[in-house]
Amino acid sequence: MLYSLVMLRSIFWKPYSHLFIVGDNSGWSIDEDAKALLRIAKDLEISASRIKRARFNLSQVVYYTSQFSLNDKNIYKSKHRISVDYYHGKPEQDESFRKCFDSLKNHRQQISRVRVSTKEMERLIKSSGINSEKVMRIPIGIDTDLFTPQTEIKKQEARNKLGIPKDAIVVGSFQKDGVGWNEGNEPKIIKGPDIFLEVISRLRQSFGGQAKLWVLLSGPARGYVKNGLEKLGVPYRHKFLKDFRELPELYDALDLYIITSREEGGPKACLESMAKGIPLVTTAVGQCKDLVNHNGNAMMAPIDDGESLSKFAKLVIENGELRNGLINKGFLTAKENNYSAQLPLWKDYFEGLINDKNS
Repeated sequence: MLYSLVMLRSIFWKPYSHLFIVGDNSGWSIDEDAKALLRIAKDLEISASRIKRARFNLSQVVYYTSQFSLNDKNIYKSKHRISVDYYHGKPEQDESFRKCFDSLKNHRQQISRVRVSTKEMERLIKSSGINSEKVMRIPIGIDTDLFTPQTEIKKQEARNKLGIPKDAIVVGSFQKDGVGWNEGNEPKIIKGPDIFLEVISRLRQSFGGQAKLWVLLSGPARGYVKNGLEKLGVPYRHKFLKDFRELPELYDALDLYIITSREEGGPKACLESMAKGIPLVTTAVGQCKDLVNHNGNAMMAPIDDGESLSKFAKLVIENGELRNGLINKGFLTAKENNYSAQLPLWKDYFEGLINDKNS
């Protein structure tokens, strides 16, 4: 039905005047990127629509929010101008990343634009031989109208709904870190679930004896972490959300957010936690590495350094002055990277990609 409507309407479109936005149909992070991009396009008065797949042979612009779309040979057979988000994954790390990077290299002439979120990926993508002018760095932004600061009232309301004690010390982790989309009992190592459990184990030694330490999880495939928490005897809640707009309420329940990843394009939690006023402790990964000023807007440790992550987490929990400083400066960082602040970057990105704003 959608295909027929698009084909009918496209008769009246000028070439390369319309933007098709394609997610990965998972209902998770990458599909949320597609929704955010649609909002940005509309703010820029670009004619745009979200679709599940771009099979029709039109002369328009297709933006893929998953870099793995580059592995589909069919996309290069169309007349579309191809744009893609390429967030993470070094070719030497994994066979799937190698195939994706090879697709980029082999079709670099046919790809019109690549959006990266970090300096590290900007260097990698340019090393493929693609025209450097096609590569633009725009951090994964944040909706500060949705992610508004935590208040004490919001905090207690969120905890009441979740059945978490009022005086608990609650650590958050909301990202997918298991292999696949089911239980996720096999860890996705680049997301650092093993390091997360190491950090929680260390914190338990400091706070668990008082039965105060809790963990709040969201996201799919969290089985490995849940099993680990049960072995440690650390109470937790896992709230899998069907609607992304419910996520800010989970942040309201937190005292601290911890990122332990080894490889990231974001993660989104970096700016989400800052916007919510939740102190962040993170590895030097993804755009956290670019956006975090250690001991300023967040605390940052080297990758795989569970000991430092634990030390920083304990310090943030116990030191009110440090905590307040992180919250205030983190909120400013989030504001500087919200969707409205990024509009000039996106205007430059679409310049020359979209021929005419009006369909």
